[in-house]
Amino acid sequence: MDLAKFYDSEFAEHGAVLQATMTAVRAPFEHMVTVCAGALQAGGKLMFFGNGGSAADAQHLATEFAVRYVADRPAMAALALTTDSSLLTAASNDFGYDVVFARQIEALAKPGDVAIGISTSGQSGSIIAALEKARSMGVTTVGFSGRNGGKMVDCADPLIIVPSEVTARIQEMHILLGHMLCNAVEIEMGLVKENLVAEGV
Repeated sequence: MDLAKFYDSEFAEHGAVLQATMTAVRAPFEHMVTVCAGALQAGGKLMFFGNGGSAADAQHLATEFAVRYVADRPAMAALALTTDSSLLTAASNDFGYDVVFARQIEALAKPGDVAIGISTSGQSGSIIAALEKARSMGVTTVGFSGRNGGKMVDCADPLIIVPSEVTARIQEMHILLGHMLCNAVEIEMGLVKENLVAEGV
């Protein structure tokens, strides 16, 4: 194996996807910031959910909102629907895995909340079911996807679609954009100053 070639190739691919994403998703990103900030200011909450690596992203981003991102500030109402092992296993055992997030949306969501689905393919049955359930309840639905957006195109607006076919590159852009979302919402709500320099945590 030529490790030097592999190393350079991975960085080159990441850089290419980064540039393509920067060009492609500005409008839906700005829309998502407005939607999330408006919901939080009105007393709503953000609910993140995904599978596998996207489940990790859901938990990561919910924590950034609820605890802190760069600076101390008031908590923002956000949670991940991926963390309750008893609920996840009960719902999947009793009703099938595709309803594990939809069941929680049904139990916890209300109009004014935002359901944030994360799926690199846009095709995950559990993500689509949750977004459809949220919409049926008058909950705002948004999402992060990749490839061509898959079925999420029809049930999430805004939908950030990373222009790549490579799962790893899509996930890298999702966490970058998720961090940006948190910081932009903080600034939009007046909770932190713009251009705040990160300090060691």
